[in-house]
Amino acid sequence: MMTDIFSSFDPATCSMYKSLSPFSFWMLSFLSISLIHPSLWMTNNRYAWIYTLPIEVMNSQTTRTFSLHLKGFSSILVPLFLMLIILNLMGLLPYVFSSTSHLILTLVLGLPLWLSLIISAAMYAPTSSIAHLLPSGAPEWLNPFLVITETLSISVRFITLSFRLAANMSAGHILLGLMGIAASSAIFSSVASFSMLLIIQLGYIIFEMGICLIQAYIFCLLISLYSDDHPSS
Repeated sequence: MMTDIFSSFDPATCSMYKSLSPFSFWMLSFLSISLIHPSLWMTNNRYAWIYTLPIEVMNSQTTRTFSLHLKGFSSILVPLFLMLIILNLMGLLPYVFSSTSHLILTLVLGLPLWLSLIISAAMYAPTSSIAHLLPSGAPEWLNPFLVITETLSISVRFITLSFRLAANMSAGHILLGLMGIAASSAIFSSVASFSMLLIIQLGYIIFEMGICLIQAYIFCLLISLYSDDHPSS
């Protein structure tokens, strides 16, 4: 029995996973990723556009930012985009753990990518990367405050990036859980109320599927936009 609505994000509260080790439990969320890998299939089927479309979208996004000039950066964003879409959508399935609702996963994804851009900029052009902290044309008396503000803004990017994805996924699943509790209690009271709640929940599930796609795109979009701060010389 769940103690509160947030217990739905705790694997220990689900009797289905009590006998599994933590490693096996997390591996269940990543198992479906291998099913869409091209090496699993001998030939492409008619549904191949489902995973080729996100690849084309993210490849076109990298061409509009400085990440186009960073070798291998596009090869990281495209699999990341596909993985986030799959994990977000898998979290909508019954009895499937929502991995992207946990900061332990979003921080693991956001921190290395953000830090790699910072380290690359500092090693490639340290003078230009430091000069980027001070906008041109600013008054001299504002320079110390602008440097501190820009430094803090860059330092918290990985935190806001990770919290945005986890918070949006958690909020959506909490609302779905509340709707499910309300629908299960209304089934014994009124058929009309149960039918209305069921229609609303189906509509919200469709809406949440769109949120899953948008949040995966925003996560990768922001990482690609962060690459614009990388010095070119």
